[in-house]
Amino acid sequence: MNKDSKIYVAGHRGMVGSAIKRELERQGYGNIITRSHSELDLTSQNEVMKFFEAEKPEYVFLAAAKVGGISANSHAPADFMYINMMIEMNVINSSWLNGCKKLEFLGSSCIYPRMSEQPIKEEYLLSGYLEKTNEAYALAKISGLKYCEYLNTQYGTDYISVMPCNLYGINDNYHPENSHVLPALIRRFHEAKSKDLKSVTCWGDGSPLREFLFVDDLAELCVFLMNNYSGSETVNAGTGLEITIKDLTSLVAEVVGYEGEILWDTSKPNGTPRKVLDVSKAEALGWKYKTSLRDGIKLAYEDFKNRCA
Repeated sequence: MNKDSKIYVAGHRGMVGSAIKRELERQGYGNIITRSHSELDLTSQNEVMKFFEAEKPEYVFLAAAKVGGISANSHAPADFMYINMMIEMNVINSSWLNGCKKLEFLGSSCIYPRMSEQPIKEEYLLSGYLEKTNEAYALAKISGLKYCEYLNTQYGTDYISVMPCNLYGINDNYHPENSHVLPALIRRFHEAKSKDLKSVTCWGDGSPLREFLFVDDLAELCVFLMNNYSGSETVNAGTGLEITIKDLTSLVAEVVGYEGEILWDTSKPNGTPRKVLDVSKAEALGWKYKTSLRDGIKLAYEDFKNRCA
């Protein structure tokens, strides 16, 4: 990309899209196109096609998506599949039909099999059954990355895919019911501290192992890959480090300053037992994460207090 290249960031108000936009601006890219949902409904094929025909972006970061945690995914699988499929197909197809030079598709590590060999390599995709609690979202994301792959094969496009681990950070979603685990914990412990609650109950038994990446580190990788990587195989984005949900919970409570008891509701699902990505491919290309989990949680908590508390 040149500094004056026309770049469209789809989903610029979300956590990932806003981080990519910040990183592009930090690096001096000055011709960034954005549209809010009220201005452009990405689930509408007609609206998306008209937008691309009028704007003709040279580069596209596809970070727009309907996202949520275990509860949201479990209660609305049809919505998660339909909305994400429509967004992906419309944006990717319109990019191709309107001569986009390069597109980068953002997915999720939930695309990999539930009981995948660890750490998870990119080639493990479609080698086993998906986690049921987010199967609909995973299927939609797999379809998006496969469509990019098929366009590359059939039409010679240069469309790439990035699959991050669990993300958190600036502009995260802290909804009390529909957020992911880390922002949910930040909100829960902040409110418990504010109300002087003696205990907080968390889902599951705390045993699952997870990997967390600060969203600004991901954004740096996304811009780096747009400039330095071409290929149909996806690129994993993560730290290569894992932590149990129980230890994560204690760490968030410590950062927030909550000193009450932490209880576990084992009637609630744990989700995938272990999920850590093999990030050797990204590191071999020249990228490595910068933000430690503790420092990232501190930054995320400050963001929560500024926007939501």
